[in-house]
Amino acid sequence: MADPLTMLRALCMALPDATERVSHGEPAWFVRRSPQFASFSDHHHDDRVGFVAAAPPGAQQDWIARDATRFYLPPYVGGRGWIGVYLDVEQDWEEVADIVEEAYRTVAPKSLVVQLDAERQPE
Repeated sequence: MADPLTMLRALCMALPDATERVSHGEPAWFVRRSPQFASFSDHHHDDRVGFVAAAPPGAQQDWIARDATRFYLPPYVGGRGWIGVYLDVEQDWEEVADIVEEAYRTVAPKSLVVQLDAERQPE
């Protein structure tokens, strides 16, 4: 399996005006300088490797109901609807990409969502 941080970073940084910086000792991704849409977690609150991401209303519960061995309610930000994704288990990286993109869409300004939609349109 490829390095999960490298794969996550590639997904996050492919989004319009995404930036990376360290937050709470871990790599984190932001739209421009703020707001944050995802953060890596390497044994940060437990003995697991994963990430947390902003999520639209209802998505957190949906992902956890699908598979609680891959998705979890993260401490601190879980109460705001964020989803936790374990990266130390087998993951479907297309689903991870969907979660990252939805996290971005949840916090990004409308102009950047429009830009993302334009980039996603087939030519």
